[in-house]
Amino acid sequence: MTDLAIAANGLRKSYGDKTVLDGVDLAVPQGTVFSLLGPNGAGKTTVVKILSTLISADPGTGDIHVGGHDLARDPQAVRAAIGVTGQFSAVDGLITGEENMLLMADLHHLSRSEGRRVAAELLERFDLTEAARKPASTYSGGMKRRLDIAMTLVGGPRIIFLDEPTTGLDPRSRHAMWQVVRELVAGGVTVLLTTQYLEEADQLADRIAVLHDGGIAAQGTAEELKRLVPGGHVRLRFTDPAVYRAALAALPETTADDETLTLRIPSGGSQRELRSLLGRLDTAGVEADELTVHTPDLDDVFFALTGGDDQPHLPRQPKETVR
Repeated sequence: MTDLAIAANGLRKSYGDKTVLDGVDLAVPQGTVFSLLGPNGAGKTTVVKILSTLISADPGTGDIHVGGHDLARDPQAVRAAIGVTGQFSAVDGLITGEENMLLMADLHHLSRSEGRRVAAELLERFDLTEAARKPASTYSGGMKRRLDIAMTLVGGPRIIFLDEPTTGLDPRSRHAMWQVVRELVAGGVTVLLTTQYLEEADQLADRIAVLHDGGIAAQGTAEELKRLVPGGHVRLRFTDPAVYRAALAALPETTADDETLTLRIPSGGSQRELRSLLGRLDTAGVEADELTVHTPDLDDVFFALTGGDDQPHLPRQPKETVR
């Protein structure tokens, strides 16, 4: 367990007759990004609150270790090892960014000189030095989020919980936040990230767990999860009807669209499969005018695992790449 920053067995939590978590297991290696992905109400924030000692798990939950410390026996040691940035900013808008940082330094019992040094370093690291003496209420959403994380880092935590940290940010601010997360992990910090943004999990996470109906519907790397969903294919488009018919004869297992002169061939998109397909076309003396590859993405995974017809359509990346 020494190589795991977080190890939790059978997390359980209910509120009255509503079961939020029903036996969730987590294993998060040190120095990685682990993402909890799921729709609203799936229990992502509840997991964060339990692991960060804000609420207690229900009886029947197994052992929980965070930062090598037993959460039930030594919650204070867990608190000393972690930092938490919640869905809602902890920034006090009535005081300056610098004063917010110094307040956190006081809460961590740093000396005056040490607190000022740490605050200055973090404000510079998060590109907030110029705005440091302005009221935080004047900051943009992205600046407030950066200040929020900077405040979380004052105590030097090795494990950070980021609960939907980019919700409401514009694309530029979201990408800037992603870079912050990458830099934290490069420095050896472990990040447990909850998000509804599929692209965010795809970009950042070493491993992803999809929460649904109180449990983990699937877990793995982004690529492993994508392979769970069928539907990958290669699409060939032609402009010459004669060439189209020759391709159809060479590839009888395809789905054909005579109106648009396109063929759709089931494929996982691997190099070997593409080489075989192109070889068959070459043998038939056929050349497509356009070849595109469709592979399932996390959007497909999300809806397949959560039965997402009644869920909001979440941000996604284009699936087809022109070759």
